[in-house]
Amino acid sequence: MIAVARQPARQERRTVTFASTLFLRPILDLLLAEISPLWRAEVRLGLQEALVNAACHGNCLDPDKRVTVHFSVAPNYYVWIIADEGSGFDKQQPCADAVPCSDWECGRGLFILRQIFDEVQWLPPGNQLRLCKYIPREARPQLS
Repeated sequence: MIAVARQPARQERRTVTFASTLFLRPILDLLLAEISPLWRAEVRLGLQEALVNAACHGNCLDPDKRVTVHFSVAPNYYVWIIADEGSGFDKQQPCADAVPCSDWECGRGLFILRQIFDEVQWLPPGNQLRLCKYIPREARPQLS
């Protein structure tokens, strides 16, 4: 089950909560609905990587644990805050989690996130990831 909540504010903010799963297509479609087609494919790749990490590494694919995404749209940027119910990510030791990975996999997701998003930061205690994508001035919708 997917839950979506809207909160009135100066910027459009939504919250999506779902059980840990790798079936992410409907969630990604919700999160990308307002993204410009110019960069929708690359943002989809980045969000998919972040959501897989939250469900798989953070929540160990436990269907009783939830992943929550807060999504904000402002005039010149998009922000996603992805939270899982895990103990947190230590970016100093990215492979020290419940799901083992090979040497070549460790850091690949971080590289992808840093290439796609303009800001990538973990919020304490490390189980929340904040991703920001700036909208270039020429791609912003024209106000009438």
